[in-house]
Amino acid sequence: MTRKLRSEILSLNGRDVPVRVQLSRRASHISLRLDERTGEVDLTLPTGVAKSEGLDFAHEKASWILRQIDALPEPVPFADGSVVPVMGTDYLIRHRPEARGAVWVEEGSLNVAGGEPHVSRRVQDWLKKTAKREITWRAHAYAHQLSRTIARISIRDPRSRWGSCSDEYALSFSWRIVLAPKGVLEYVVAHEVAHLVELNHSARFWSLVRDICPDCDVSKYWLKRDGATLHRFG
Repeated sequence: MTRKLRSEILSLNGRDVPVRVQLSRRASHISLRLDERTGEVDLTLPTGVAKSEGLDFAHEKASWILRQIDALPEPVPFADGSVVPVMGTDYLIRHRPEARGAVWVEEGSLNVAGGEPHVSRRVQDWLKKTAKREITWRAHAYAHQLSRTIARISIRDPRSRWGSCSDEYALSFSWRIVLAPKGVLEYVVAHEVAHLVELNHSARFWSLVRDICPDCDVSKYWLKRDGATLHRFG
């Protein structure tokens, strides 16, 4: 069980850094993790460790924390002129305030109608809808190969997981995987569908993943190397 405490703003080498402090019964030692989506630092404390001790630890690791923050890719807003990748194809966002409709693809551009304040939300809604469509048909096709049935599929925006499978055979995916190359999206879907058979990461599980997604090792490496970059969009 994890209990969140009040967030803090720490001054590390002259820079203000937001730190979220949480207590965890499962933690055996103090740990730090950078949230690549928000740029905030998660400070996890084992039960019985004082908050002040954890903050002292964060100060000791100031150089490491700042290096991690500096290594984050520049954010890309969903705004006119930005370029967003969709399953391996780059699209230029073009705000079309004079046009009717919502969002549509035309000649390599992602065109967005309506007022400027609505551009970001409309682009994200379009990406979520696209992710749901591309994920759903692939998930059912993979499940059919494994003679399994999916209870439901949901699209979310988790902080640290690209997909999950519950004991009730419900699958959940991050909409952000639609921003990755097509093969990466297919790997993530295959990975979670294979959990319908094996709720573990055994040799049998990986054999199932490779059966339905032969190029999974390449995509797995891409996620490990570049997955964090998907959180810079929006």
